[in-house]
Amino acid sequence: MLKRAITGAHYGVRDWLAQRLSAAIMVIYSLALLVYVIAHQPMNYAIWHALFQSDAVRFFTLLFALSLFVHAWVGVRDVLMDYVHSTGFRLALQTGTIVALLVYTMWTISILWGMR
Repeated sequence: MLKRAITGAHYGVRDWLAQRLSAAIMVIYSLALLVYVIAHQPMNYAIWHALFQSDAVRFFTLLFALSLFVHAWVGVRDVLMDYVHSTGFRLALQTGTIVALLVYTMWTISILWGMR
């Protein structure tokens, strides 16, 4: 009987699900924003600014951004695992990607809640 070695890998199911859920969130947000923009023609700065004064819109925009970052992380990590064979260099690139995504998250929060 063959025994499968436990290596700590999750064999892709969690990443597959994360990509699908993040994509669904991004599609729903994008469609809702598109409907809003079409319904409020002609669009100007005052209408756009009023939209983002709502905490609910800010929250869903942050959810969109976090979904984008998760989606990007899974994709970039998979590409790096497939094409960068040097473990040290791959780890450095993955660490740089994580740091960049964390900075983007903080920047997004400061933009969304810094405007008044």
